[in-house]
Amino acid sequence: MSRARSHLRSALSLAAVSARGATTEGAARRWLSAWPAPQEPGMEYQDAVRMLNTLQTNASYLEQVKRQRSDPQAQLEAMEVYLARSGLQVEDLNQLNIIHVTGTKGKGSTCAFAERILRNYGLKTGFFSSPHLVQVRERIRINGKPISPELFTKHFWRLYHQLEEFKDDSHISMPAYFRFLTLMAFHVFLQEKVDLAVVEVGIGGAYDCTNIIRKPVVCGVSSLGIDHTSLLGDTVEKIAWQKGGIFKPGVPAFTVLQPEGPLAVLRDRAQQTSCPLYLCPPLEALEEGGLPLTLGLEGDHQRSNAALALQLAHCWLERQGHQDIQELKVSRPSIRWQLPLAPVFHPTSHMRHGLRDTEWPGRTQVLRRGPLTWYLDGAHTASSVQACVRWYCQSLQRNKRPSGGSQVHVLLFNSTGDRDPAVLLKLLQPCQFDYAVFCPNLTEVSSTENADQQNFTVTLDQVLLRCLQHQQHWSCLDEKQAGPDLWSSPGPEPGGPGSMLLSRHPPHSTSTNSLVFSCISHALQWISQGRDPVFQPPSPPRSLLSHPTASSGASILREAAAIHVLVTGSLHLVGGVLKLLEPSLSQ
Repeated sequence: MSRARSHLRSALSLAAVSARGATTEGAARRWLSAWPAPQEPGMEYQDAVRMLNTLQTNASYLEQVKRQRSDPQAQLEAMEVYLARSGLQVEDLNQLNIIHVTGTKGKGSTCAFAERILRNYGLKTGFFSSPHLVQVRERIRINGKPISPELFTKHFWRLYHQLEEFKDDSHISMPAYFRFLTLMAFHVFLQEKVDLAVVEVGIGGAYDCTNIIRKPVVCGVSSLGIDHTSLLGDTVEKIAWQKGGIFKPGVPAFTVLQPEGPLAVLRDRAQQTSCPLYLCPPLEALEEGGLPLTLGLEGDHQRSNAALALQLAHCWLERQGHQDIQELKVSRPSIRWQLPLAPVFHPTSHMRHGLRDTEWPGRTQVLRRGPLTWYLDGAHTASSVQACVRWYCQSLQRNKRPSGGSQVHVLLFNSTGDRDPAVLLKLLQPCQFDYAVFCPNLTEVSSTENADQQNFTVTLDQVLLRCLQHQQHWSCLDEKQAGPDLWSSPGPEPGGPGSMLLSRHPPHSTSTNSLVFSCISHALQWISQGRDPVFQPPSPPRSLLSHPTASSGASILREAAAIHVLVTGSLHLVGGVLKLLEPSLSQ
């Protein structure tokens, strides 16, 4: 491990090179790992976001909380206290006519479909989701659009000052980052007088801070899988128990077909809560006798999310008195699953257009730019990465370029939290990438990083070491019989002074060449080689091409007729890439 530590020290020093070429290792590390100094409250959007970032749980405190295993029920009760301090009672949330959605994968897409459908009925919609990709105000949407910087700033400071009044020696006045945004969303939706709010659960369900909602109109559970095991449990049945915690007495709930074990858990949770739970028929059942449904989101797995969204929208409309939907068949028991099937109906034109017009950036998104095609999907669990691979392979077939030129396939990957990167990378191996590129979820290695992208829950040491470990996992999978790996190979360090390239795996004829960069910008500079018509950063310094893999790969990328880049493993990585590829998203 001595060479590994040496590798990391070298990587840290390289990553801390500033735009002016001055080494700022200490500043970069402090920026990522320390609590930022609170600024004087102002009315500028970035000032509000910087103050919001002080509510992030820093890395050392996060570890302490995990060790103490604090009472989750007490945490949920604390959220109600914060709500009361903010000037609201839980009963006030009933006015929002909420659709509450949880799940492991697809819950955001389900929410996006449902919101777009109901907006087509002329309803004013609120939508609370997480995480954000480029700007934090994306999490709170009115009629599908992120609230304006001015509206965000106004509501942020109003809530911040209201909660600050309760500061004393025995109480913490401010809730943590996600809780604060949840409270803020409720205030925005009430003050903007939305007709309904679609609320996506953060993590789990039973003890998620959104679960102070007492009387939603309808609830949904998308596909279940393994994720956030340190918080939710290490089996899909334990996770299903957490997700079923959003069920409420007498409030209809819908779920998609799940494995028998977790579906039985959901069924039992619903029975214990006196919640009527229904199983969604497949989308094909709703298409029967009519035209096929067109979805605005690519990928076969989106059909399951669309089927759930249709049921949520149908139920919401029915319970709110809309009468323009004719059911084809009444609900009937499903003998195999011991759950009633949800109604089968002909989707209305509003529903059809809503599904077709749904946009949800960073999820099965394709950007075609000159010779480059970027495939963006924030898949970060084993099941979602499997779905991502299927979508990517199908998209490659659809996006075939005219013959007569070389095509290069590149993976850009990062994984965070308690997820097992080796499992995810193994699932990506069949795509046969020519290059695998790894980098942290940092847009730029600079202390001037946009406040929306700052993350104080990890240190610079941790994110760089994790990227090097990703490369090691990939190398072990890719070339088990090939010589020494990056931890033990003799020879010079991977980059000279000022290099943006942190490390490389020695190329072998049978292996995918792999590279690690210090940030997303540097990775995109190497991948695009100036050929993306929108992403046009300054020319990379010569040090970036000081190693055979980087220099030979650059030549290949410059001459290729087509370059296909799959960006996956983390929504935060996808968000950083979108920030650079689509500058308008930052405006």
